[in-house]
Amino acid sequence: MDKRRLYVASSALAAASMVLASCASPTPITVEKVKEVVVTSAPQVVEKVVQQTVVVQQTAVPAPTAVPKPAGPKVLRVNTGAFPDTIDPQKSSFVNEIGHLKLFYEGLMKFDAALATVPGSAEKVDHNADLTEYTFTLRKGLKYSDGTPLNAKRFEYSLIRNINPKTAGEYGTVTNDLSGAGDWQDNYAIANDDKATAADKTKAEAAAKKGEELVRASAQALGADGKPCKDYAQEDCLTFKTKLSHPTPYWPTLMALWVMFPAKEENIENGKYTDWYNYAKFQVGNGPFAMSSLEPFVKGKFAPNPNYYGDKPAYNMEYSYITDSAVAFQAYKNNEFDVVPLAAEDLATVQADPALSKEANIYAGSCTTALQFRQFAKPFDDPKVRQAFSMALDRERWVKDVQKGLGAPTLTWIPPGYPGYKQGETRWGFNKDNALKAISESTYKDVKSLPPIVLTFSDTPRNRTRNEWLGQRFKEVFGADIKVDLKPVEPTAYTALQKDKKSGLQMFLGGWCADYPDPQNWLSVYWQSKTTFADRVGYKGDKLDKAVAAADVEADPKKRADLYQAAQDALIDDVPVAMFWNNVNSFLVKPSVKGVKTTPQDGMFPGDVVPATITIGP
Repeated sequence: MDKRRLYVASSALAAASMVLASCASPTPITVEKVKEVVVTSAPQVVEKVVQQTVVVQQTAVPAPTAVPKPAGPKVLRVNTGAFPDTIDPQKSSFVNEIGHLKLFYEGLMKFDAALATVPGSAEKVDHNADLTEYTFTLRKGLKYSDGTPLNAKRFEYSLIRNINPKTAGEYGTVTNDLSGAGDWQDNYAIANDDKATAADKTKAEAAAKKGEELVRASAQALGADGKPCKDYAQEDCLTFKTKLSHPTPYWPTLMALWVMFPAKEENIENGKYTDWYNYAKFQVGNGPFAMSSLEPFVKGKFAPNPNYYGDKPAYNMEYSYITDSAVAFQAYKNNEFDVVPLAAEDLATVQADPALSKEANIYAGSCTTALQFRQFAKPFDDPKVRQAFSMALDRERWVKDVQKGLGAPTLTWIPPGYPGYKQGETRWGFNKDNALKAISESTYKDVKSLPPIVLTFSDTPRNRTRNEWLGQRFKEVFGADIKVDLKPVEPTAYTALQKDKKSGLQMFLGGWCADYPDPQNWLSVYWQSKTTFADRVGYKGDKLDKAVAAADVEADPKKRADLYQAAQDALIDDVPVAMFWNNVNSFLVKPSVKGVKTTPQDGMFPGDVVPATITIGP
């Protein structure tokens, strides 16, 4: 979101959206509260049958009047900001990456407007009594946007590819509930560790092979005869059976995530283009849209998928990649966009304008942004330094002065409205005296002894101002001797740097957006030490690992909730990051855009979870 979400999705991981506005006091904003959803038992899957009736009207055209050429579909023009670092289903993790994928792909399951898990490409799912086996039955006659058949073996490939350690996906561990997944990944890492002995490598190679064999036996596409499917063209290959290493009540929900999107193996392994995902001819999907064209860093175009089984959008989609929000705002006012993110810098202008004020869409979000520290980079290997920088963050002032109310300060990882949120958290909140005291208790003893610190950020004019504000606040707390250098980098490169442990980042803003409403998504998926995200900052919390390992397999809702709370308490204690703020979704939307059904997990535009409800008027 990082999800969404991020930040990582919904999810997600995506780079944090930092905003600064003028010093004028903002008009108070009322934000819709997030309805809390508590997972208490095995998932309840909702089936929906949609019937469509098409009425054809014939209109007589008197001669000699010429028949006008029918108008093409309307176009929803959205500015998304930075161009994605990757649009590979099994490698993506940031909001702008996922926001592309979910246009033209769909998993076995999907989310509805209430964020409930409902059937997607699978028409139903069955499970055994202890929730260790799930069987998905696909809809008959599924096709890709190019008309080729889509069967269960495509999903078998996606799941195994996500787990395969050679894929090295950001969400590679999210499906590790499948039997053999952890053994394959852990032993592969040992077998390829330069520090491991030859004997250990040989042993690990054998164990990794067994893990892979178990994974392949635990994720099988089956034909009508119950035998493994032969190929991607087998029409009766409609059953996908999965076997898990422990009870997993959230497994159907994981099957709605982008890591299960069925990109074609032959397009990924095309033999020529490693960046296959940037080519429309390879991005052949099964979602509501189809990619028409993609010009990296400029524009992406998408049309309704004629072979999609469900409700089809009645409009074309157009993504643009303007990273400067001031430029995007002006383009919106010039009627060049239908939707743009609403930045805090523009909030006062929007609120003062009779027309623009009616086009502001501000509602609850699902993301947490934190000041992230790489704990393998000095001085943040010292927990006292991390504590000090957390207590140097004036979160209230940031939200008021920088965001103009478009957010809420936080000291927790899980945001309000989501299961696992803890009220009354006070650890590591803003306190100048305590921040200086923590430095004096660190191995450095005083601010003068700290090494230079680099704050890296996505380079736009407004982001420069925002990060300068943050640097100035650190000087207010720590004094003139603090050395915080600002390092702007190109926006897409900034995303890549966060993913790379060797990139040299020390301190940066990043976060997480919910992929689904469960504390497992916030804690196990992100902070368990085996995950890519925890490893990204060098965090390994033994107490957290123990708590989430127990919580993930606990069937009793109360015990499960208590275990996740213990995990979050351990996380706050360890201070791997400084919790900063929770977001709100804020967009400008033209009045011609109708039928929007918003959710807290919207990423690219309001209603992007259920885009078929949207219509474009005159």
